[in-house]
Amino acid sequence: MDGTTRFGPLYDPNALNGFLRRNKAVVCALSASYISTFAGYPLDSLKSRLQTTKTAISIPKLASLVYKEEGLMGFYRGLWIPLMTISFVRAASFTIYSRTKEYFAAHSILSRNSIVDVGLTGGISGAMSGALISFGSAPFELVKVRRQLEYAIAASKGIVLKKAPGTLEAVKEIYRSNGMGGLYIGFRLHFIRDTAGTALYFLEYDGMRHLLGRNRLGEQGETPSWLPIHQSVVPFMCGSVSGVTSWALIYPLDVVKTKVQQRALAGERYRGPFETLHRLIRGPDPSNPKPLLAGLVRLYRGLGVSALRSITTHGLLWTLFDMTATYIDNLPNPSSNIDGE
Repeated sequence: MDGTTRFGPLYDPNALNGFLRRNKAVVCALSASYISTFAGYPLDSLKSRLQTTKTAISIPKLASLVYKEEGLMGFYRGLWIPLMTISFVRAASFTIYSRTKEYFAAHSILSRNSIVDVGLTGGISGAMSGALISFGSAPFELVKVRRQLEYAIAASKGIVLKKAPGTLEAVKEIYRSNGMGGLYIGFRLHFIRDTAGTALYFLEYDGMRHLLGRNRLGEQGETPSWLPIHQSVVPFMCGSVSGVTSWALIYPLDVVKTKVQQRALAGERYRGPFETLHRLIRGPDPSNPKPLLAGLVRLYRGLGVSALRSITTHGLLWTLFDMTATYIDNLPNPSSNIDGE
């Protein structure tokens, strides 16, 4: 086989290269997201369980308990939901983020080569991305939380599960109990979390990349003398640090969101965000409130495993994103003609 048919070549490399260049943000986001999501999902599953347990439990003990009761697949329960939606969420998120930055550059908005302008551009672009994407991602994340907390929700109803229902059954159950609007349980909290979290994330990432030698065109230069690391490590380090720190700042909001969604999915009495936050910090008994420090520790339960997940997923995400972007940038120019047979 010579790669041709009687109708011509099986594919046109110039056309393919042109497609990759025109859709670089989408291609980079997709290829990087699938791998990073799969690598970090077991930690995300443990995080959701830690946030909703009533008593403190160590990560190794919880992992052992999940494996004993649900097997290896317990760590990947609901995985296909983010994998299925990652094509929409990541591609759209990075496209909105990239296009907003391009608009700022074309109109000379925040165009100074300073960390303030670079950070604000990234933050505003991230906020736009997070806000718009939240409308599409909220139902899928709710179903993911439902799948991850199947056993806890069943236990709150007095049901002992022998086998957890599948994802489609979980969607049907949400619809039967709450109608179409049930897929947007906790949406306001999800919207605020994603808008604020994505803004912080991209603000920090772009700011750190600027400090470590990346110019406004996206080209990585020499790292500064005060941090002489190899250029290939920069994306992983910046992605990990921005992922961990931005997540830590909005983590209490995510805990409240998950708790509100869990109660709603279990059919328990609705508690608003502020009531939920107060009960998480001070306990259910107003006459005998928990010490403030103990309440804050409860609020940040699961942060350690969440931080490890952020280091894994966001470090891998940006490393693979940059590798793919470099590969596309180095492709032959599709407009050039290659002579000869």
